[in-house]
Amino acid sequence: MFGLKSAYFYLIACQITLIKFFKKIYFSSKNYNKSLESKTPQQVYYNPNSFLLSIITSYRTHSFKINDIDPNIFWLEDKKKDEKQMHSFLWLSLIDRKTDHTKIKKIIYIWMLKNSKYNKKTWETSTLSTRIISWILNVDIILNNSTFDFRRNFLSCIVSQTNHLKRNIRFESDLKKKVEILTSIILTGLVFKEYEENFNIGIRELETLIKDFFDNDGFPLSRNTTDLLFFAKYLIFCKELIKDSQKYVPEFLQDIIDKNLNCINFIKTPDEQLPLFNGASSVSLDQIHKYLEKLKSNNKINNLGGLYKIKYKNHYLIIDTEGPPSKKFSNAYQSGPLSFEYYLDGIKIITNSGFGNHISKKAEALSRLTACQSTLSINDTSVTKFEKSEMINKVFGSSIKDTFKSFEFFSKDENGLIGCSSSNNGYEKKFGCTHKREIYIDKENDYLKGIDHIIKAKDGYPIRYAFRFHINPELNAVKTMSGNSVLIQISKNKSLIFTAIDENLEIEKSIFLGGKKILDNTCITISGNLVNKNKTFNWEIKKNI
Repeated sequence: MFGLKSAYFYLIACQITLIKFFKKIYFSSKNYNKSLESKTPQQVYYNPNSFLLSIITSYRTHSFKINDIDPNIFWLEDKKKDEKQMHSFLWLSLIDRKTDHTKIKKIIYIWMLKNSKYNKKTWETSTLSTRIISWILNVDIILNNSTFDFRRNFLSCIVSQTNHLKRNIRFESDLKKKVEILTSIILTGLVFKEYEENFNIGIRELETLIKDFFDNDGFPLSRNTTDLLFFAKYLIFCKELIKDSQKYVPEFLQDIIDKNLNCINFIKTPDEQLPLFNGASSVSLDQIHKYLEKLKSNNKINNLGGLYKIKYKNHYLIIDTEGPPSKKFSNAYQSGPLSFEYYLDGIKIITNSGFGNHISKKAEALSRLTACQSTLSINDTSVTKFEKSEMINKVFGSSIKDTFKSFEFFSKDENGLIGCSSSNNGYEKKFGCTHKREIYIDKENDYLKGIDHIIKAKDGYPIRYAFRFHINPELNAVKTMSGNSVLIQISKNKSLIFTAIDENLEIEKSIFLGGKKILDNTCITISGNLVNKNKTFNWEIKKNI
């Protein structure tokens, strides 16, 4: 049964799907491909620095030996490779730029013979945008000593693909793909005098996208830390291209980059990664490290994007204190209100599961469950439901079906405690319960202290609660003889004690989904049954002395 909002999104999804169906038929027609043809640029007026690609791709960490390749069978073998990566041509950045580039021209020439007209697979939006970017940033080696016909066909092919993107950008609902499209359009406006208007079009659309997708602090409305990093890299890339072409960098672009970098600097963990909230996976910040180094740290900021950070001496803790994003930005949301991650001496102790999108669709679906986050779950359910309609999910991604509110947030730095408290009503409608979490660092005694409250608005409804604390998969945890504490082994001579006062603890098998493969880990669980009363849970993590 559809709710009103779901029904609206379903109708929109049907409309978009129908439009895409007829457009694909039209795209394959001779008339459409003919309409994409326009004036071939006379020359490339600006050769971008190919090293700038390292901002948006980590491909330079690999190698690609062009001399070992037979151009005549290169595309016949692509089914054995990652087709998307091969057709994006990012591998061009891996070759030795001093070698003979005749083979590169032959590979591109064969590609153009097969794919210069619309093809559903090779003209997929992200692949196409990345291909334009990669071709242009390697244009010096591609066109070096090329024939007139090859040069003309190559430049015409770039223009046709760009025209396709310009015509269809308004139909793109994925904002990550949209920023890729805009980057490629902006780039063509920088390198071709005949298409300078592309630069203006791209900049206008980019400004609109930024206004729609970021809050006043520069944090994405999806509340996804991976989105924050992805956009920051592409926006920095655009800025560096504009600077490299000796054009004026628009003020709004510099402003959002500064805000994005401040947000990343705020949430970056002691191991130079992003915390695993709301669609994030384990990812390094190496590609933008030099930009972060230039920032002046603002230690007075404790809360950005609904994430509250506590940093004291060798303790680092970050907690999700807000509700979910709006439905249209929720396709990577994970149901973990008041979940947290905790580091001590630079080592992650408590983690969330991470988003399994780099593993499989099944892993991604599992990672959305509240049980995969370090927080409370009731009756083995998740705080939010997700759309089951294949039509909606196909168009908008796996968006949330219902929402909840967070309230009564307070920060505290007094009486020897530094931290915060917050509540949410995620389980109120289903089970008549609200959850309040207080979490502090005891500055005098040097340990982490937590207080969780289950507050029952209605009596008589039995619930089974489970507080889970997922342990870093690199660490081991063992239950002690007392039953109410767990030993967390960090190294041979270093360990922590997790204690729940007046509660029994269990150690459950769990999985970590933040990388490129599933890892086994454990989680400490406080669980039990509750009927007619509120209950408070006190727990702590101390050094084992």
